[in-house]
Amino acid sequence: MLMRHPRHVRLALATATAAALTGGLLTFSAATATAADSTTVPQADFNGDGKGDVAFSAHGAYVGGRAGAGQIVALYGTATGVSSAKRSTISQNTAGVPGTAEAGDGFGAESAYADFNGDGYDDLAVASPWEKVGTDTNGGGLTILWGSLGGLTGKASDIPDPAPSSHDYWGKDLAAGDFDGDGKADLAVGSSASTIYVYKGGFSTAGTPGGRTTIKPPIQPGTNDSPYGPMSLTAGDVNGDGRTDLIVDGYETESDYGWNTNYFVPGSASGLSVASAKALKPGIVTGIGDINGDGFGDIVSGAGWDDRTEDGTPVPDAANGGKVNITYGSASGPAGTTGVTQNSGSVPGTSEKGDGFGWDLDMGDVNGDGYQDLVVSAPNEDIDGVTNTGMVTVLYGSAAGLDVSSGIQAFAQNTAGVPGNDEKGDLFGADVKLDDVTGDGRADLVVGSYENSANGAVTYLPSNGSVITTSGSRTVSPSTSGVSTSGTPQFGAVFAD
Repeated sequence: MLMRHPRHVRLALATATAAALTGGLLTFSAATATAADSTTVPQADFNGDGKGDVAFSAHGAYVGGRAGAGQIVALYGTATGVSSAKRSTISQNTAGVPGTAEAGDGFGAESAYADFNGDGYDDLAVASPWEKVGTDTNGGGLTILWGSLGGLTGKASDIPDPAPSSHDYWGKDLAAGDFDGDGKADLAVGSSASTIYVYKGGFSTAGTPGGRTTIKPPIQPGTNDSPYGPMSLTAGDVNGDGRTDLIVDGYETESDYGWNTNYFVPGSASGLSVASAKALKPGIVTGIGDINGDGFGDIVSGAGWDDRTEDGTPVPDAANGGKVNITYGSASGPAGTTGVTQNSGSVPGTSEKGDGFGWDLDMGDVNGDGYQDLVVSAPNEDIDGVTNTGMVTVLYGSAAGLDVSSGIQAFAQNTAGVPGNDEKGDLFGADVKLDDVTGDGRADLVVGSYENSANGAVTYLPSNGSVITTSGSRTVSPSTSGVSTSGTPQFGAVFAD
């Protein structure tokens, strides 16, 4: 089963084997999004050509012989989608990038994109949470890779930890958005502490922000909470006021690996307002987009673990197979919530213990109808006796909300036209993205997996304008992308948001 990867501090869907593959390092981190308004889900465009680009980590990759030093890969959109033919592969040994590739740094373990310096090209904030800083083994590092006409080239600036003695894992949680509505992209940064640092937009290319503030979101701790701070940050406009709001995932209770509380922290003219925070349904990975087309961002959170309450009591309605909670937005913020499992309506499959439905998710408009659609992964899905091979499900938005009755699509590697085959432990759907990488105004599907014993792979499935199709699909592999297959690079396990 899939273990917690650094983007989400979630229940280990993993076996001891998967834990061994990652050296026991992957114990936390964030799910982020950078929605600038409530109706669309922005995609990265690092080279300014109008086509979406996809960035993802190979945070376990060998670099210069150093195990787990980590790399980030950016695939640039073209009229025919993404492939390794047009890409950037960057590590801390790339000219211009601060630091040096060292064993266990995990460069790329978390990342978030936005145009931080206002030059018209999206930039990429990249964390190396296990970077050694002085005598602190897990001090963490954070770098902004600057976009340009040539994309991400290695031109970069360091964002140092302002309180290195107070916490570890600097940069393990990232989210970008315009929290004060001034038209400039801000960056929220988390660590092992409960304090979140918010860097105001208007960065210089030397990495100097327009200012810095801190917030301490509410936390509802349990008995044995993780010491790693908030588990994830997600940004998007829920109340439609033109300012980005922040979803903060609260502490994990280690005794049952399943309980958590999310909090909605609204943006305001003075930035994020903790005083106006509201508690939400649980879920570690979160996306924000307008599913029902009412102009407000809807909050979708995946609870891919074996669902439990804080005291460890199983929650039967998720059938221990995972659940997605959809909280619809309104002018006053979060409104009504509905839940979706594999037992809902015509959703493919059946909720079975350990499926991990909701392990990852993303939103985008596949058919151009103005409603955001949703892809949900179940990387531990067993198919025809093949254990943990994985599956992803695409559900479509409508004026009535998420449609669980018709039009639903499901893809696995045994689906006709999808590259590869269902194999034990592939974990197809370890991460997912819905972005328009062809420039036709329709979101395409990109799927990460742990193919070949955590070497990893990325599968591209295009939109044909109406639905996701396998025509023109392809796989992008580490070996064709400048990433070593030594060890367990986990290529494509964590997409930038």
